[in-house]
Amino acid sequence: MQGDQNHGIDQLTLNSIARQIKEIKEIGVEVAIVLGGGNIFRGLENTENKGLEMERAVADYMGMLATVINGLALQDALEKLGLPTRVMTAIEMQKIAEPYIRRRAIRHLEKGRIVIFVAGTGNPYFTTDTAAALRAMEINADVILKATKVDGIYSCDPFKDKNARKFKRLKYIDILKKGLKVMDATAVSLCMDNHLPIVVFNLNKPGNIKRVILGESIGTIVK
Repeated sequence: MQGDQNHGIDQLTLNSIARQIKEIKEIGVEVAIVLGGGNIFRGLENTENKGLEMERAVADYMGMLATVINGLALQDALEKLGLPTRVMTAIEMQKIAEPYIRRRAIRHLEKGRIVIFVAGTGNPYFTTDTAAALRAMEINADVILKATKVDGIYSCDPFKDKNARKFKRLKYIDILKKGLKVMDATAVSLCMDNHLPIVVFNLNKPGNIKRVILGESIGTIVK
């Protein structure tokens, strides 16, 4: 959500994401969203400063709170487009978001609301990738759309290595064996055990969410 900024939320990027979500809602897709918080605070980075590192659990909780800020920002942008939303949090904060309850989340989706899951799993040592895999299985989702700033999964970082090779299709085990940095191993293992497909694609190109939903061959599919 930070767009071209070094930190925080870029309103143009936020609105672009909201418009893309509106496009798929208009064709009848049920949408649930899990947000990261790295544009505000990235917990793991603050545990790697030798001699000055932050306690991992503390850093992770701070990262979870950053996802709440992003969730509220996205809710505001979506509702300005006339889309009904609910923010559901794994860490209770009743004045700003509903506590996460699986059955309630499913009911919101059935009523046509967009559900935004924030605060990860509510536990330290788990990434938002793992939260996305967990929530997707809990609500019986058909697929996880992993939105990134690159157009799929590569053999290495395409921004650092011009010889990086893009994969069109992968198996879950390939990601684990090759150590590809697209999602953490826990999230990939959860998807593999429950046969939940993952599509990795570039969010920064307007219209890409709809293209993925309509089955166009963009990004990388993992199944």
